[in-house]
Amino acid sequence: MEIFEFLNQYNWWGNSLYDYLFSLCVIIGVIIVLKVFQLVIIARLKKLAKKTKTDIDDVLIDVIGNVKASFYFVVAFYLGLQTLVLPEDWFKVINIIFLIYIVYEIIRAIVRIVDFAAAKYLKVTDGKEDKRQSKSMIRALTLIAKIILWSFGLILILGNMGVDVTSLIAGIGIGGIAIALALQNILSDVFCAFSIYIDKPFITGDYIVVGSDSGTVEHIGLKTTRIRTLQGEELIVANQELTTARVQNFKSMEQRRITMVLGVVYGTPIGKLKNIPKIVKGAIKKAKIAEFVRCYFESYGDSSLNYKIVYTVNSSEFEDAAKVKEKINYEIYREFNKEGIEFAYPTQTLEVNMK
Repeated sequence: MEIFEFLNQYNWWGNSLYDYLFSLCVIIGVIIVLKVFQLVIIARLKKLAKKTKTDIDDVLIDVIGNVKASFYFVVAFYLGLQTLVLPEDWFKVINIIFLIYIVYEIIRAIVRIVDFAAAKYLKVTDGKEDKRQSKSMIRALTLIAKIILWSFGLILILGNMGVDVTSLIAGIGIGGIAIALALQNILSDVFCAFSIYIDKPFITGDYIVVGSDSGTVEHIGLKTTRIRTLQGEELIVANQELTTARVQNFKSMEQRRITMVLGVVYGTPIGKLKNIPKIVKGAIKKAKIAEFVRCYFESYGDSSLNYKIVYTVNSSEFEDAAKVKEKINYEIYREFNKEGIEFAYPTQTLEVNMK
């Protein structure tokens, strides 16, 4: 009792020496408890997490285990000060500082989890054709998530500082609407980029046709998509146009269908006319990746007897189809020369009646 009486004899700012020592004991005790939690319990949880198949528990434990020592000191110091009698203004300042620090650390922890999720997704898409597109989209989504998190934290802090958050949010909303109206075309392209990424009507490396333009997709950005045409130039198309126009994607098809019309001259003997489908079929069979579909006498033209030829090329590549078509055309031309079958071309016959 004499010790307590001795400690209570000394007072500063409304607190006795005993109160200050008790507060110090609380601070030291909280630091010890938190460090034991970090060194012992977290260490055991890490061992258990390594035995599980998922990685999310490893990340959560790693985030908690890597908390800085300053965090424990701030928490302990705050709890210790709660045992003292201090001016109300002091407590307001201490509460605001503590809130700012805690919000900052919590958001940093959540950001680490967001970064882990993004890295995990990119690792899953590693080696796929749309890896570059995934990187740009995931980075954009990560940036948006971080902006939302820090904005929420700022509003939370301002609200606890006595700022009228309702009017602030209303002002931000009005400003956001004004900005959105001014940048509606850009924002529309950005949202269309996410639409392309999620729906995947095409990915990097696909050969597509948009209106009268065609080419291979090289890059899908937040605002535009870059297409390399067959002529070699780079075509830059707004993402909004790609989501509103009809897009033909040739990458997913397994074979190309070739249709052509071949005309021979009038006066060709019937025997040779009947032999044309057989000649065409033989020419197509000589091409290894081509399959004959049909060939028949289709119509009487103005200056030719027309045959409809249809065959498929078992490749999705345009260059393969072009080479096969050229080879078949050469073979048909060669066989027609052997058989004495003449190709038709536009001619006019002038009849003169002499009286």
